[in-house]
Amino acid sequence: MQIAIVLFDRFTALDAVGPYETLGRLPGARTVFVAERTGPVRTETGHLALTADRTLDEVTDPGIVVVPGGPGQASQMENETLLDWLRTADATSSWTTSVCTGSLLLAAAGLLDGRRATSHCLALDQLRRFGAEPTGERVVLDVKYVTAAGVSSGIDMGLTLLGRIAGDEHAQAVQLLTEYDPQPPYDAGSPEKAPAHLVEEFRTNSRFALT
Repeated sequence: MQIAIVLFDRFTALDAVGPYETLGRLPGARTVFVAERTGPVRTETGHLALTADRTLDEVTDPGIVVVPGGPGQASQMENETLLDWLRTADATSSWTTSVCTGSLLLAAAGLLDGRRATSHCLALDQLRRFGAEPTGERVVLDVKYVTAAGVSSGIDMGLTLLGRIAGDEHAQAVQLLTEYDPQPPYDAGSPEKAPAHLVEEFRTNSRFALT
């Protein structure tokens, strides 16, 4: 099975790398990073780049599609080259997935109409504008569509789908191999748990707002 992870300028690194490190360990799978052009694609900070080895035109029927999010997602919402590729790839994919605001790109392509989906907590309202049914769950499965909430949840998405395809024991082995045993120093990873003034600050100055 070929796993195609989409890259675009100013994507969030962990959105792509989390699924790569988990879902990418699917037995027999081949993971490829794809973009409109081959070569390095810079993350949102500009200090890190991942290499796109194939163009979108060169990857026509991946078994799994992974779409990361990040600040650069906003400028891709009307990129018909990317949106058309998502529609074409989705027509034959076994699974179409996203992390963070990557779900907004799936929604803009018309792939989440009437479906339950999640995204970064600051972007959930945007999903409804494109016909999806937003939910604050960390990972959402709706038929073959698997969407993950913000950034770090891409690891959970990868493990979830890995378990569905290869079985729970294999997914548990990957979790053990990567020592994914979260014990954060703070309990502020969701709007329900974080200090109210921080939540308000991020909602007011949301980098995910679409104009």
